[in-house]
Order: sequence, then structure tokens, then C-alpha cells
Amino acid sequence: MLVLVDESNVVSSIRPSGRNLDWQKLRDFLTRADEGRALIEMVVYAGLPPAMPEWQAERDKKNKFLHWLRAHSFLVVAKDGSPSEDGRYKANVDVLMALDAAELSRDMAPDIVVLVTGDADFAPLALHLRRRGIRVEVAAAAPNLGSALRGAANEVIDLVPLFETFAVGKVTEVG
Repeated sequence: MLVLVDESNVVSSIRPSGRNLDWQKLRDFLTRADEGRALIEMVVYAGLPPAMPEWQAERDKKNKFLHWLRAHSFLVVAKDGSPSEDGRYKANVDVLMALDAAELSRDMAPDIVVLVTGDADFAPLALHLRRRGIRVEVAAAAPNLGSALRGAANEVIDLVPLFETFAVGKVTEVG
């Protein structure tokens, strides 16, 4: 199985619960090794704050988090963001994730692809993979799951019950 994670989507989904995201528990939960499922790779797609002086502290923090992920056997794909008008930044990784999903699925030939996102923009990707005989599971917090993506998947995994097992505290990126 291949697991592809839209990091910003998952982090924004858990934030309202006031809990810390435990990345290793998330991986174990999705892999379900007790059912004989074997993980080929878990790829986390993350946007970085812009490479600008005013963003450097946040960028350093994010890079520390990405280093932690890599040190714990996650494959990380990062993209530099650009500032937006509201004082935030935008680093859309959706296209990277979709292209990788198609290419990695062809090259690695997984029997299952888990898309960890609620973004309905991934519905065409889910259908594309299913047409190639790959089982597509979507893992997302149910309230944040787009109906088009729900309908395109073979199975939907609600992450809310898993999130409720995570430690309460200031939401951080590192598990």
C-alpha cells in the first residue's frame, strides 16, 4: 500500500480538537499491519513558508518538523510557498501529490492507495487510480471530507476517532 498525505489538510483538520497530531500513530492506524497490509511508502506533502527574512523563524520551525518526519521514515516532499494578502502564505502541494500518485502507483504497483486529505479536488485522482485496478481509501476527518472525494473512493476512513486518542495540548506539527 502507498499512503499520500496532504499535510496542511490533516493539520487543519485536527486543529479544532486541540490535540497534537501523532504521525506515527497515524501511519500505524492507516497501515493496519494486523490485516496483512504492507506499507510500501508514506509520503507527506508539505508547504514551506516563503524563503524571505520575515518568514525565516517559521520556515526554520517547519524544516525542523520535516527533518523529524524524515528521521522517522516518512518520505517528505516540500514546496516553497509564497506570501498571500492576508499575512499568511500559500504553498499548494495538490498538483505534486496528484502527479506523484499517478507515477508512483504505476512504478510501485500498490494494491491500495490511501489519500490522506478531505480535499474534493482529489476526486478525479481517486477515480483515475480506481480505473487502473487500485483500491483507493480516503482518510480524513469526516466533517472536512468533500462529497465528490467521498463518492470517488472505495472506502472512507474517518480520522476523528483516531484524533480523539491523541494527547490534548497546544497543536504542534511534530508527533
